[in-house]
Amino acid sequence: MVRILVGLLGAALVLLMLAEIFFAFLLPRRVKRDPAIVRSVFNYAWLPWRRLARSMSPQTADTMLGIYGPFGLLLNLVLWVAALMLGFACLQWAAGSHLGPMRATVSFGDDLYFSAATMTTDGPASLSAQTTFARTVQVITSGAGLAVLAIVIGYLPSLYQAFSRREATVSQLDARAGSPPSAGRLVIRSTQRDGWPALNRYLSGWETWVAELMETHLAYPVLAYFRSQHVNQNWLSAMCTVLDTCAFTIAAAPPGTVDSARFTYAIARHAVVDLSYSFHVDPIAPAPDRLPAGDLEELLRQLAEAGVEAATDLATIEKRLAYMRGNYEPYINALGRRLELSLPPWLAPESPTDNWRTTQWH
Repeated sequence: MVRILVGLLGAALVLLMLAEIFFAFLLPRRVKRDPAIVRSVFNYAWLPWRRLARSMSPQTADTMLGIYGPFGLLLNLVLWVAALMLGFACLQWAAGSHLGPMRATVSFGDDLYFSAATMTTDGPASLSAQTTFARTVQVITSGAGLAVLAIVIGYLPSLYQAFSRREATVSQLDARAGSPPSAGRLVIRSTQRDGWPALNRYLSGWETWVAELMETHLAYPVLAYFRSQHVNQNWLSAMCTVLDTCAFTIAAAPPGTVDSARFTYAIARHAVVDLSYSFHVDPIAPAPDRLPAGDLEELLRQLAEAGVEAATDLATIEKRLAYMRGNYEPYINALGRRLELSLPPWLAPESPTDNWRTTQWH
């Protein structure tokens, strides 16, 4: 009875791990992702890792947090493979450990060694399957090892290509919005020559980036933990800046001139809501208010000085902005708290320390 029970548990473990690998690598594009046994370990390990980083200096903490993405990816792979090895070893032990001469004593440790070696190489020379069932399990073990290797070889390049495309666009935001990015600076710099139409055209280019980020980060959640090359940049602050800018443009620009901003706002809001659901974080409004009335008045004053007038009065802009910000700020704030990523300011002064102005030597 004990061997039967162990065999059933081993078969269940193998099936669960194969199902999880299938969902994680081959069928990833779902907002709700089940099963998530190994990914739950990855998520729970983030909490003490984040707590440890908070006790360090900002530079060291960012390095520590940046390590977790690649580390978590390797942790997932190791746990999947280890669980498969254990499951196959349980199957061999449950069948009687027929891995040597019939009178030889074979322990569970030998079963585990045989399964591990079969998954990673052509099997150990000192042990060999002696029965039909043992040979069948050996073939399945070897096939599972080969399949996992092939999937990982195809998965890693796709993952890092998605990361590279994300970061290339985040870096382009630096010259227009500063470091860290600011919706106020993005609006002022983009409207200096051609007013609202120039800003609207610029925001249209972000629609594709946001849609791709939503697809890749839902498919590969580990990407959300990969940090940017600069401490004052990250994908979430770029997303927040784009949403802030779209919301302000829709609220203040003349009607009919900012259709692209509306489309980008819609897909970006969709992205942060779906990502919040995927990461199981509840929306929570940021405190204190990211855009007090005085900052909004200052932004409108700077626009007027640049020759760009708002189409509506301050009270109307405040009302529209409050409604639109309420649709995305709680979600993006919850993501920021979860991933230890700070949200950018709405209004920031011109800075001589933007990344494009400085280097490590100056």
